[in-house]
Amino acid sequence: MTDRIPGEASAEPKDYGNGSLIRRSEFRTLWTAYAQSVLGDQLARVALSILVFERTDSAGWTAATYALTSLPALLSGVLLTGLADRFPRRTVMIGCDLVRAVLVGLMALPGTPLPVLAGLLVLAQLAEAPFGASQGALMPAVLGERLYEQGQRVMMITHQAGQLIGFGAGGVLVVWLGSHVSLGLNAATFLVSAALIRMGVKARPVEEGADARPKRMHTQVGKAAALIWADPRLRSLVALGWLAGFIVLPEGLAAPFAEEAGGGAASVGLLLAAHPAGMVLGAALLGRAGFDVERRRRLLGPLAVGANLPLIVYWAGPGVGVAVLVLMVSGICSAYQITAGATFVLLTPADQRGQTLGLARSGLTAMQGIGVAGGGVAAELLGSSGRAIGGAGLVGTLCAVLVAVSWTRARGTSGGTIPLSA
Repeated sequence: MTDRIPGEASAEPKDYGNGSLIRRSEFRTLWTAYAQSVLGDQLARVALSILVFERTDSAGWTAATYALTSLPALLSGVLLTGLADRFPRRTVMIGCDLVRAVLVGLMALPGTPLPVLAGLLVLAQLAEAPFGASQGALMPAVLGERLYEQGQRVMMITHQAGQLIGFGAGGVLVVWLGSHVSLGLNAATFLVSAALIRMGVKARPVEEGADARPKRMHTQVGKAAALIWADPRLRSLVALGWLAGFIVLPEGLAAPFAEEAGGGAASVGLLLAAHPAGMVLGAALLGRAGFDVERRRRLLGPLAVGANLPLIVYWAGPGVGVAVLVLMVSGICSAYQITAGATFVLLTPADQRGQTLGLARSGLTAMQGIGVAGGGVAAELLGSSGRAIGGAGLVGTLCAVLVAVSWTRARGTSGGTIPLSA
């Protein structure tokens, strides 16, 4: 074990560059499949928001439907991610893509009742966690250990860029194509992904030594929870991540807020794209030479406050242009999540990272879903989506201040050092 802080001063091998990744055909296939699926997912989110709001004229139902794109991952993240260790990972990914293609294809049929639409959405989202677990577990075999981290970074940037492009163009495309055709395109992206993975990724057997026996869920979750609870740094980092439950609300209420602010359907895509755009910019700024690893860790608390504070402006009923600017500022500060996640991994023992990260991510997904659903209820009670978002910004800011203080104190207990390995 060493107390050296990982940072930019550490020299990386030359083959860590993106060029080495691109030269690997399997990674190119996985990246292409992932990138086009992300674009389709964002288009579907815009289409669902507009479709439900058009049918119900209710901010509450719109937010609840948006929440259903996140909440099922809590259940599948605990119960279904083990499929990635029990069956060949390529097979699991292809199977999940085909299941989602069928379910989203049914959602695209005109006249589908809203309760049926919601049920199909839940089932489709349940397949996301085992797909992601299989992809993450397959990447080391595709890239090797030295290039694995670089590959994950590329996937993360792709996700944010996909959100930016998908949300930015989504409103215009949905207006042009219609919600049902847009959902059909999303179903097609799953078919393309399945075909690419089938043709471009090697078939690998289940790894030797993998335990195919069902494991007790309560034991796995209990160990992960105990590990997090025992370390104040891990507790603080999880709390920093879960603050996204407040920050995500403007996405869930984008459609009703756009109408409230006098914007058209196309402005929904702009509102949804603003936060990811800010995160991409924030990640670039924090990655500059002037921000070493330790400085980024010191800034986690202030940036968490900065991610929530701008949302209070919504209480004043801003126009779409001001709201887009507010969301970009929030997104820039929200880039702290990258450093928080990386630090969490470094602090977690290698032999427990899977279950601990699974619990943290499932909780994050749940907090986002609960935040959007709760915000929808608040919008109905207050009669204003803007005030609901502004209220969430105020509560989120207060919570962020408390978490920032907790993180500062927790860092002090270890002298501010993060070990390279446990």
